[in-house]
Amino acid sequence: MMSRLLPGKRRQEHAQPQGPREEMLRLFVAVELPWEVRRAVVDTVESLKRLVGENALRWVRPDGIHLTLRFLGATPEARVAEIARALADAVHDAPPFPLAPLGVGSFGGRGRLRTVWIGVGGDAGALADLAERVEAALEPLGYPREDRSFSAHLTLARVRDETPPQERARIHDLLMVFEPTLSPPFTVDHVSLMQSTLGPGGSVYRQLAAAPLLGAPAATGEA
Repeated sequence: MMSRLLPGKRRQEHAQPQGPREEMLRLFVAVELPWEVRRAVVDTVESLKRLVGENALRWVRPDGIHLTLRFLGATPEARVAEIARALADAVHDAPPFPLAPLGVGSFGGRGRLRTVWIGVGGDAGALADLAERVEAALEPLGYPREDRSFSAHLTLARVRDETPPQERARIHDLLMVFEPTLSPPFTVDHVSLMQSTLGPGGSVYRQLAAAPLLGAPAATGEA
Protein backbone atom coordinates (compact mmCIF):
# COMPACT_ATOMS: atom_id res chain seq x y z
CA MET A 1 0.00 0.00 0.00
CA MET A 2 1.46 3.39 -1.00
CA SER A 3 2.02 5.77 1.87
CA ARG A 4 1.13 9.44 1.67
CA LEU A 5 2.83 12.49 3.10
CA LEU A 6 0.55 14.24 5.55
CA PRO A 7 0.03 17.97 5.06
CA GLY A 8 2.50 20.11 6.94
CA LYS A 9 5.16 17.38 7.12
CA ARG A 10 8.30 17.20 5.01
CA ARG A 11 10.35 14.23 3.95
CA GLN A 12 13.57 14.04 6.03
CA GLU A 13 15.38 10.95 4.82
CA HIS A 14 17.29 12.71 2.00
CA ALA A 15 18.39 15.78 3.99
CA GLN A 16 22.17 16.17 4.01
CA PRO A 17 23.95 17.49 7.11
CA GLN A 18 25.60 20.86 6.59
CA GLY A 19 29.30 20.84 7.56
CA PRO A 20 31.30 23.87 8.59
CA ARG A 21 31.85 26.41 5.83
CA GLU A 22 35.41 26.35 4.46
CA GLU A 23 37.16 29.65 5.05
CA MET A 24 38.62 31.35 1.98
CA LEU A 25 41.72 33.52 2.22
CA ARG A 26 42.87 36.17 -0.25
CA LEU A 27 46.51 35.21 -0.88
CA PHE A 28 49.51 36.46 -2.82
CA VAL A 29 53.27 35.82 -2.93
CA ALA A 30 55.56 38.80 -2.42
CA VAL A 31 58.96 40.18 -1.53
CA GLU A 32 58.51 42.33 1.56
CA LEU A 33 60.50 45.52 2.09
CA PRO A 34 62.86 46.12 5.03
CA TRP A 35 61.89 48.93 7.38
CA GLU A 36 64.45 51.43 6.08
CA VAL A 37 63.36 50.90 2.47
CA ARG A 38 59.68 51.17 3.38
CA ARG A 39 60.45 54.43 5.22
CA ALA A 40 62.01 55.94 2.09
CA VAL A 41 59.08 54.79 -0.04
CA VAL A 42 56.61 56.32 2.42
CA ASP A 43 58.55 59.61 2.23
CA THR A 44 58.14 59.47 -1.55
CA VAL A 45 54.39 58.90 -1.16
CA GLU A 46 54.07 61.90 1.16
CA SER A 47 55.93 64.08 -1.32
CA LEU A 48 53.66 62.91 -4.14
CA LYS A 49 50.56 63.69 -2.11
CA ARG A 50 51.76 67.26 -1.64
CA LEU A 51 52.57 67.56 -5.33
CA VAL A 52 49.52 66.04 -7.05
CA GLY A 53 46.89 66.17 -4.28
CA GLU A 54 45.11 63.27 -2.62
CA ASN A 55 41.58 63.34 -4.04
CA ALA A 56 42.16 61.72 -7.45
CA LEU A 57 44.19 58.78 -6.15
CA ARG A 58 43.59 55.88 -3.78
CA TRP A 59 46.90 55.59 -1.94
CA VAL A 60 48.24 52.23 -0.80
CA ARG A 61 48.73 51.96 2.96
CA PRO A 62 52.43 51.87 3.98
CA ASP A 63 52.19 48.25 5.20
CA GLY A 64 50.73 47.29 1.83
CA ILE A 65 53.70 48.42 -0.28
CA HIS A 66 55.48 45.26 -1.42
CA LEU A 67 56.84 43.59 -4.54
CA THR A 68 54.14 41.17 -5.66
CA LEU A 69 55.44 38.06 -7.43
CA ARG A 70 52.10 36.28 -7.88
CA PHE A 71 48.51 37.01 -6.88
CA LEU A 72 46.56 33.86 -5.97
CA GLY A 73 43.18 35.26 -4.98
CA ALA A 74 40.57 33.45 -2.90
CA THR A 75 42.10 30.17 -1.67
CA PRO A 76 40.82 27.60 0.86
CA GLU A 77 42.61 27.99 4.18
CA ALA A 78 43.33 24.25 4.17
CA ARG A 79 45.70 24.73 1.20
CA VAL A 80 48.02 27.22 2.91
CA ALA A 81 50.46 24.55 4.16
CA GLU A 82 50.60 22.88 0.73
CA ILE A 83 51.34 26.19 -1.01
CA ALA A 84 53.96 27.13 1.59
CA ARG A 85 55.77 23.80 1.07
CA ALA A 86 55.74 24.24 -2.71
CA LEU A 87 57.23 27.73 -2.43
CA ALA A 88 59.91 26.58 0.01
CA ASP A 89 60.94 23.73 -2.29
CA ALA A 90 61.01 26.04 -5.32
CA VAL A 91 63.23 28.81 -3.93
CA HIS A 92 65.44 27.14 -1.30
CA ASP A 93 68.47 26.79 -3.62
CA ALA A 94 68.17 30.29 -5.11
CA PRO A 95 70.86 32.67 -3.81
CA PRO A 96 69.97 35.98 -2.11
CA PHE A 97 70.36 39.01 -4.39
CA PRO A 98 70.24 42.83 -4.22
CA LEU A 99 67.39 45.14 -5.26
CA ALA A 100 66.73 48.86 -4.91
CA PRO A 101 63.67 51.05 -5.59
CA LEU A 102 64.17 53.48 -8.47
CA GLY A 103 62.11 56.24 -10.09
CA VAL A 104 58.37 56.82 -10.18
CA GLY A 105 56.35 55.58 -13.16
CA SER A 106 52.78 54.83 -14.17
CA PHE A 107 50.51 52.53 -16.16
CA GLY A 108 47.83 53.65 -18.58
CA GLY A 109 49.32 56.58 -20.46
CA ARG A 110 48.70 60.30 -20.17
CA GLY A 111 44.91 60.46 -20.57
CA ARG A 112 44.17 57.04 -19.13
CA LEU A 113 46.49 56.98 -16.15
CA ARG A 114 45.41 54.23 -13.76
CA THR A 115 48.35 53.24 -11.51
CA VAL A 116 51.32 55.04 -9.96
CA TRP A 117 54.34 52.96 -8.99
CA ILE A 118 58.04 52.92 -8.11
CA GLY A 119 60.33 50.88 -10.33
CA VAL A 120 62.76 48.28 -9.03
CA GLY A 121 66.44 48.01 -10.00
CA GLY A 122 69.28 45.75 -8.99
CA ASP A 123 69.74 42.14 -10.08
CA ALA A 124 66.88 41.98 -12.58
CA GLY A 125 67.93 38.52 -13.79
CA ALA A 126 67.77 37.03 -10.29
CA LEU A 127 64.37 38.65 -9.70
CA ALA A 128 62.99 37.26 -12.96
CA ASP A 129 64.33 33.81 -12.02
CA LEU A 130 62.64 34.06 -8.61
CA ALA A 131 59.31 34.99 -10.21
CA GLU A 132 59.65 32.04 -12.61
CA ARG A 133 60.35 29.66 -9.71
CA VAL A 134 57.17 30.84 -8.00
CA GLU A 135 55.13 30.39 -11.19
CA ALA A 136 56.52 26.87 -11.72
CA ALA A 137 55.76 25.90 -8.11
CA LEU A 138 52.16 27.08 -8.24
CA GLU A 139 51.17 25.76 -11.67
CA PRO A 140 50.83 22.09 -10.54
CA LEU A 141 48.62 23.31 -7.67
CA GLY A 142 46.03 24.66 -10.09
CA TYR A 143 47.23 28.23 -10.61
CA PRO A 144 47.70 28.77 -14.37
CA ARG A 145 50.65 30.87 -15.48
CA GLU A 146 50.06 34.57 -15.99
CA ASP A 147 49.45 35.60 -19.60
CA ARG A 148 51.50 38.78 -19.18
CA SER A 149 55.20 38.92 -18.45
CA PHE A 150 56.39 39.75 -14.94
CA SER A 151 56.76 43.50 -14.29
CA ALA A 152 58.65 44.43 -11.12
CA HIS A 153 57.16 47.48 -9.42
CA LEU A 154 55.88 48.79 -6.09
CA THR A 155 52.32 50.09 -6.41
CA LEU A 156 51.84 53.43 -4.63
CA ALA A 157 48.38 54.53 -5.74
CA ARG A 158 45.50 53.81 -8.11
CA VAL A 159 43.52 56.49 -9.92
CA ARG A 160 39.88 56.71 -8.88
CA ASP A 161 37.43 55.60 -11.57
CA GLU A 162 35.62 58.95 -11.67
CA THR A 163 38.81 60.96 -12.31
CA PRO A 164 38.45 62.83 -15.67
CA PRO A 165 41.06 62.49 -18.45
CA GLN A 166 42.39 66.04 -17.98
CA GLU A 167 43.16 65.36 -14.32
CA ARG A 168 44.84 62.08 -15.22
CA ALA A 169 46.97 63.96 -17.75
CA ARG A 170 47.92 66.60 -15.16
CA ILE A 171 49.07 63.93 -12.68
CA HIS A 172 50.96 62.09 -15.43
CA ASP A 173 52.89 65.23 -16.37
CA LEU A 174 53.83 65.91 -12.73
CA LEU A 175 55.10 62.36 -12.34
CA MET A 176 57.39 62.83 -15.33
CA VAL A 177 59.45 65.47 -13.50
CA PHE A 178 59.12 64.16 -9.94
CA GLU A 179 62.28 63.09 -8.08
CA PRO A 180 61.62 60.37 -5.47
CA THR A 181 63.32 60.06 -2.10
CA LEU A 182 66.50 58.02 -2.50
CA SER A 183 66.10 54.53 -1.07
CA PRO A 184 68.89 52.24 0.14
CA PRO A 185 69.44 48.92 -1.66
CA PHE A 186 68.36 45.77 0.15
CA THR A 187 68.92 42.02 -0.09
CA VAL A 188 66.13 39.65 -1.04
CA ASP A 189 66.65 36.57 1.16
CA HIS A 190 63.11 35.12 1.31
CA VAL A 191 59.67 35.28 -0.28
CA SER A 192 56.47 35.53 1.71
CA LEU A 193 53.05 33.94 1.36
CA MET A 194 50.76 36.80 2.33
CA GLN A 195 47.10 37.17 3.27
CA SER A 196 45.17 40.30 2.35
CA THR A 197 42.00 41.07 4.33
CA LEU A 198 39.73 43.79 2.98
CA GLY A 199 38.42 46.24 5.57
CA PRO A 200 36.76 49.66 5.77
CA GLY A 201 40.15 51.37 6.11
CA GLY A 202 41.77 49.40 3.27
CA SER A 203 43.49 46.03 3.08
CA VAL A 204 45.35 44.58 6.05
CA TYR A 205 48.28 42.26 5.30
CA ARG A 206 49.64 39.30 7.25
CA GLN A 207 52.54 36.98 6.50
CA LEU A 208 51.42 33.33 6.64
CA ALA A 209 54.73 31.68 5.69
CA ALA A 210 58.26 32.61 4.64
CA ALA A 211 60.36 30.66 2.12
CA PRO A 212 64.09 31.44 2.52
CA LEU A 213 66.60 31.72 -0.33
CA LEU A 214 69.48 29.50 0.82
CA GLY A 215 71.58 29.12 -2.34
CA ALA A 216 75.22 30.15 -2.43
CA PRO A 217 75.93 33.42 -4.27
CA ALA A 218 77.71 33.00 -7.60
CA ALA A 219 81.48 33.25 -7.32
CA THR A 220 83.00 36.37 -8.84
CA GLY A 221 86.41 36.21 -10.50
CA GLU A 222 89.17 38.63 -9.64
CA ALA A 223 90.19 41.23 -12.18
